[in-house]
Amino acid sequence: MNFQNILIPTDGSESIKFAVEKGLNLAKISGGKVTALYVLDQSVYSNMPMDTAVVNIYETLEKEGEEATDYVAKEGAKMGITVEKKVLEGAPSKTILNISEKYDIIVMGTLGKKGMTKVLMGSVAEKIIENATCPVMIVRANE
Repeated sequence: MNFQNILIPTDGSESIKFAVEKGLNLAKISGGKVTALYVLDQSVYSNMPMDTAVVNIYETLEKEGEEATDYVAKEGAKMGITVEKKVLEGAPSKTILNISEKYDIIVMGTLGKKGMTKVLMGSVAEKIIENATCPVMIVRANE
């Protein structure tokens, strides 16, 4: 398969770094380009009244998104890989799925949650695997 357009969703956590590494390595091998995506999860602030606290939460998430995509871009630059940075608003799984048709593959991390934790939190990775319009590579966090 020819992976020229690679999407790497990131939440900026330590656990995602292994997936970033794998996605960038795939881009290097295939000669592809990478889009680093951070989704500003609207569910965090959408049900709150618009006041200073919500504005602060939004700004914090926006800054986190910039830092998360910057990390992917910096790691990509070290390997000579072009990385486009995107910070979008929405529900993470829905936002990723909405843009999946533009990519040849999605490389994303998962914590591998099981049992009640998975039931309560849901799994963005699982939703992507089930519904993406392109192949999905799931990289379990390197523990």
